[in-house]
Amino acid sequence: MSLATILVIEHEATCPPALVGTWLGEAGCALDVVRPYLGEQIPAIEAYAGLLVLGGTMGAGDDHRVEWLEPVRELVREAEASGVPTLGICLGHQLIATALGGTVGVNPNGQQLGVLEIGWTAQAPGSFLGTTLPARGIQWNNDIVTSLPPGAEVLAQTPAGEPQVVRFAPTIWGVQLHPEADEHVVAVWAEGDQEAHTERGIDQRAFLDHIAAARAELDDAWRPVLVAFADLARGRMAATGAEAQAR
Repeated sequence: MSLATILVIEHEATCPPALVGTWLGEAGCALDVVRPYLGEQIPAIEAYAGLLVLGGTMGAGDDHRVEWLEPVRELVREAEASGVPTLGICLGHQLIATALGGTVGVNPNGQQLGVLEIGWTAQAPGSFLGTTLPARGIQWNNDIVTSLPPGAEVLAQTPAGEPQVVRFAPTIWGVQLHPEADEHVVAVWAEGDQEAHTERGIDQRAFLDHIAAARAELDDAWRPVLVAFADLARGRMAATGAEAQAR
């Protein structure tokens, strides 16, 4: 039996699928990682069992300098129309929001950094992926979703009301958090922010040590989420195969 194939949009080499890719592979999925920053063309969604849109340092509205953002938004709209299970991480989460009619902007409360508590809403059980809700997750972002598309539902938010997890459609979720990242991935991001963080008196080493110390907890909490996503992708593949046989 062939594996369910997840289309992965990687915006930058420093933002790979990392742990999420490992967990999806362990759960019986294959990854087709498309890198438009290297000139690779974004394919149609029909051949895939799922869609994963990763993070990046560009903004969700930076079309003037990143030519593939609108094609990714169109891909999200195609995934919504065809019911393809979709997960967006950080920038991916923001691109889903803008693709479906929401807005994204700079967080007026400043950059979100480190291992943060997740403020699950009463609607989250049964609406998020899997049966468990992670208590914490890594955030490293300046922008946030500032208004939701029609029909979207916030499943988790910070005490200030900033969306952390959103269900945008029946089979589309976005997380502002970074389940894919470990301290090694984040260390590369920290290098890019080093000057700004030094000016602000932020101890990057403390943040990275905090992430490393939470590694086992984060892995145990987020791995089942990706297993649940893999289950949806395999179900999508099985259903598509059955429809093809019935024709």
